Amino acid sequence: MSTAATTSPDTPSTTPSEVALHAALASGERPPRVSAPVACLAFAGRSMRKIRHVPEQLLDVTITPVLFLVMFVYLFGGAVAGSTDDYLQFILPGILVQAVLFTTVYSGVTLNTDMTKGVVDRFRSLPVWGPAPLVGAAVGDLVRYLVAASVTVIVGFALGFEAGGGVLGVLGGIALVMLFAFGLAWVFTTLGLLMRSPSAVMNTGFMALFPLVFLSNIFVDPSTLPSVLESMVDLNPVSHLVTAVRGLLGGTADAGDIGLVLGEAAVLTLVFVPLTTRMYRRA
Repeated sequence: MSTAATTSPDTPSTTPSEVALHAALASGERPPRVSAPVACLAFAGRSMRKIRHVPEQLLDVTITPVLFLVMFVYLFGGAVAGSTDDYLQFILPGILVQAVLFTTVYSGVTLNTDMTKGVVDRFRSLPVWGPAPLVGAAVGDLVRYLVAASVTVIVGFALGFEAGGGVLGVLGGIALVMLFAFGLAWVFTTLGLLMRSPSAVMNTGFMALFPLVFLSNIFVDPSTLPSVLESMVDLNPVSHLVTAVRGLLGGTADAGDIGLVLGEAAVLTLVFVPLTTRMYRRA
């Protein structure tokens, strides 16, 4: 008696692409979690690589300070201070502050760009400390501040600025401006999470900065202003920063002025870093 042979259905063959996919999805040993400092440095490197790949974004921090310095010194120096040389000694610390503070707006613009393009969603999926993208970007932006400050000081020296505070005074003034700018940048980072587009962040940021910059002691001595404006200028944190930087560059630094600026920078950082981090997690 013969029995019919039974055949099983053909098993589909596995393609090389499926094998690679299974290998990629296969469970294995999980890579170690990156520490918070390392993650922050990685995102700071990302911020600096953007500058390397798109150097045109440094035009604002290199050309604008030069234009402001040359224009105000040679167009208004004689009328305001009696001579361009005297006005240069007065205005250079203020232009240094202005150049760096204007750059802080781009912290919010960059974050909003990442938000609208979906890059932030990718960051949230990474096994890293949650605020690392924010902190890393803020640290990377210090390079922009340093470039803006260096260009302003170099051009000022070329025009004839005399730093009575010497090298240490100049370095101290730049460091103080960068520290204050680091705290202020978190304000615009918060703004970047609130606005719907990068252009809205830029427009709103500069609208907020212009009154602070021009209602300060950057361009004129507050004692020459009407009493109401003089009081507003004296209360302006930008004026406090300019006064401290003038003292450091001129060799007449006052510990009280420097301490006030450090306190204001600390308040900005302590208030807006937690606020930005919370909004970033909920966005």
